[in-house]
Amino acid sequence: MTVDPGVCTGVDGDASVIARSRDEPETFAVLFDRHADAVHRYLARRLGDEPADDLMAETFTTAFQQRYRYDPVRATGDSARPWLFGIATNLVGRHRRAEARRFKTLARLPAPADHEEPLADRAAARVGAQAVRRELAAALAALPARHRDVLLLVAWGGLGYEEVAHALGVPIGTVRSRLHRARGKLRDALGGSDPTTLREASDHD
Repeated sequence: MTVDPGVCTGVDGDASVIARSRDEPETFAVLFDRHADAVHRYLARRLGDEPADDLMAETFTTAFQQRYRYDPVRATGDSARPWLFGIATNLVGRHRRAEARRFKTLARLPAPADHEEPLADRAAARVGAQAVRRELAAALAALPARHRDVLLLVAWGGLGYEEVAHALGVPIGTVRSRLHRARGKLRDALGGSDPTTLREASDHD
């Protein structure tokens, strides 16, 4: 007989936690402990740390209020990440102008100057990385919001195509199409490169 690993370890999956929270609201805190850091990182990269604090809290407040509507059958796997990232992305949608201003501001930031000769090579690498970030910020600001959402859910949220489709409530073919167009526009703007294809380890749980 096959035994569910969750039974052996005593660790419930996200769907089970959400189901239990309908009768035991305090159980929902488990979901926050599991996913709050990842949601905050995603929001912070899009809007900055201070707005991210408020929107992360609002994301989980909204999720808690909507827990009765969570459908594990429609979910991708047992993780609630796509559902939570979808809520977070919808909240970002209310701050489109703020996000665009943030990217445009980042695009105008000067590269840091270095005055320590022994660290010249390291400084050059930092300046180069800063230049890429400026160009990337400008390119992201120029993307249509629907393309930017898909791109950043993949690149900064770490979601797969099916998860993004679930998060945004669109067909997976639409996700592929929007991502393809977004990456094409980034490559055009950045001279053939696309930094969003390189996911940093810190972006993952």
